[in-house]
Amino acid sequence: MKRHFLSVIVLFAGTLAMLAQPKVYFTREISPESLVKIYNAVGVLAKGRVAVKISTGEPGGHNYLKPDLIAPLLKEVRGTIVECNTAYGGRRATSAEHWKVIHEHGFDSIAACDIMDEYDEIRIPMRDKKHMDYNIVGGHLANYDFMINLAHFKGHAMGGFGGVLKNQSIGVASANGKAYIHSAGKVQSPKEVWQNLPAQDYFLESMAGAAQAVADYFDNRIIYINVMNNMSVDCDCSSHPAAPRLKDMGILASTDPVALDQACLDLVFNHEAAPGDDNKPLIERINRQHGTYITVYAEQIGLGSRKYELVELK
Repeated sequence: MKRHFLSVIVLFAGTLAMLAQPKVYFTREISPESLVKIYNAVGVLAKGRVAVKISTGEPGGHNYLKPDLIAPLLKEVRGTIVECNTAYGGRRATSAEHWKVIHEHGFDSIAACDIMDEYDEIRIPMRDKKHMDYNIVGGHLANYDFMINLAHFKGHAMGGFGGVLKNQSIGVASANGKAYIHSAGKVQSPKEVWQNLPAQDYFLESMAGAAQAVADYFDNRIIYINVMNNMSVDCDCSSHPAAPRLKDMGILASTDPVALDQACLDLVFNHEAAPGDDNKPLIERINRQHGTYITVYAEQIGLGSRKYELVELK
């Protein structure tokens, strides 16, 4: 009787743990309609002044999320496309040139756009102070009540991969803030950052901490979406990205950024390669940069959970 009672307790505890896992919603269809559908499936209404954080894409690259894909979602939430300037040079390093890129790529034709560090930057608190005392973000972040973190999931030369955690850390940081994260708290100048690169894990930890700071700033009023298409080993910040070797997988969304990026990693790593559909180059890029460590550390500092329930939409 006692053994049976203990078995019931263990089963009940396991059930509670499963119920507590964050949901990650998944659709294999990549279309404007499915993007709106998965936003609605999350069940959290974007209210007030809504920032939709995307990458506007470096000119020459062509894998960034296209305006025709995201336009209906922007209309649905009455959102403003937000971005910040880069720290690595290129045409998005200054606001004047960045605005030209936004126009050339067609984003200003579907919604209002905002380069958040065009005029100023602000410091926001960080819970995790292992490397950085604060996070430096675009000053216009203060103008928004809610954020949709709309990321293109793909490889990245420095982070191994880019998903919502990168989009919310490096992506929301001002140019100086990007230098601060990339250097793990050593410098705050784009001119100095590339001579002050830290150990790789310190960079990944700094990204996780910065993403958590933005989540705290919005008091978790954020919806996270990863679009798994055009998954080159190179980021949208590259003007000459390698051709994708892996076929498109779908769109995933959650209120938990760690669970979402982990679910996308799991899809890539567990994918069965076939001719014309090869996950190995992307896996090699991620592993080379120890990219999976960001979700491990983000979970450790309390940003989210690597365990999740995958809910596929029909």
